[in-house]
Amino acid sequence: MEPILSALQQRLQHQFLNPQLLTLAVTHRSFSADHNERLEFLGDSVLNLAVAHLLYERLSGLPEGDLSRVRANLVKQDTLHGLALKLDLAQALRLGEGEMRSGGQKRPSILADALEAVLGAVYLDAGYPVAQALVRRLFEPVEINATMQAAAKDPKTELQEWLQARKMRVPAYRVVGTMGAAHQQTFDVECEIAEMALCQRGIGGSRRAGEQAAAAAMLENLRSKTP
Repeated sequence: MEPILSALQQRLQHQFLNPQLLTLAVTHRSFSADHNERLEFLGDSVLNLAVAHLLYERLSGLPEGDLSRVRANLVKQDTLHGLALKLDLAQALRLGEGEMRSGGQKRPSILADALEAVLGAVYLDAGYPVAQALVRRLFEPVEINATMQAAAKDPKTELQEWLQARKMRVPAYRVVGTMGAAHQQTFDVECEIAEMALCQRGIGGSRRAGEQAAAAAMLENLRSKTP
């Protein structure tokens, strides 16, 4: 394994049984057709579950809606970007030449997505308890308290709370298309509320941004239908 990835394993405090998983986790789609987006998808779920469990323990007095809002603050791009910087994840990224020239190594969306991919890789390599322990180490220096509930809601959180208040399931998001060169892609994302047979689309410079745009479009649609 490359020295850079060996050093990253030390910072993660996890030695991979299958080092190829870590290599894949730091590979951006601009570098290879075999890239980290599937691991990112998996890591997103691992992260949300681990953070939800952490909040359930630490903020025992908060109701469900406020817990969801605090979690949204902890798993948003800005927070994950900061954690990725502390891990020095940027130096391990495998990017295409165009993405590298355009500053992709410092791009918050790429670093946040890569961190989720690393969590997905750890989960596949060693199971959920090990991945959960990594999440807890990453968030150990992050101040977590009930006042975070006052933070502004992003569209995805607001939509989720709107649905939960009506005893409905959370929406489903999927990438329906990508456009542009590998180092300047935009993501076309669909947001679906199956119980209402509603779909809305949004476009963003990352999968995460596309999901937020789709959620915002869905909220606008719901408000137009709701007196």
